[in-house]
Amino acid sequence: MLVETLTALLVFAFVSSITPGPNNLMLMTSGANFGFQLTIPHLLGVGLGFTAMIVLVGLGVMQIFTLFPSTYNVLKVLSIAYLLYLAFKIAFAQHSSQNQSKRNTPMSFIQAVLFQWVNPKAWTMALTSISVYAPNQNLSSVLIVAAVFGLVNFPCITTWVLIGQKISRLLVNKTVFRTFNVVMASLLVVSVLPAMSMS
Repeated sequence: MLVETLTALLVFAFVSSITPGPNNLMLMTSGANFGFQLTIPHLLGVGLGFTAMIVLVGLGVMQIFTLFPSTYNVLKVLSIAYLLYLAFKIAFAQHSSQNQSKRNTPMSFIQAVLFQWVNPKAWTMALTSISVYAPNQNLSSVLIVAAVFGLVNFPCITTWVLIGQKISRLLVNKTVFRTFNVVMASLLVVSVLPAMSMS
């Protein structure tokens, strides 16, 4: 891969990884609600899950949509429904001072890995990176794209968890806690709107 292409890929990986989206919004919310340590499985699931997604997309997963076009619409509906469900859970999360048995728990590693496959932004990032930077879809190019994203993505998503952890100091008040979660849930819903308008 040429230096110019690699540089462009690094910039694309950084910009797409650091900007708000379902993963980053949920990681920040988790950092605020549960702290950094309890969010680590979620963090690792996003980073490793998305890297694996790029590899699989590069190796031809998208051919499924070509062979069975209806699967795209099914995936779209599932993506929107699950994101709305997560937004609902965030909006009505219980404060730490409330009944512990009723509180939400952080997203697990496996849940975060699987979430990448119903995340509209993750699909956009994976498809764009492969089509632009590994158009021939040969194994070496796909692995380079995946490796670049893996290296760039981790610091970016970790930043969002740390921001959430800092915000947690302001969430000791139940009203502030609920307001924060409702705002984050609303932003998560807004992040779904582009997927709703896609044909």
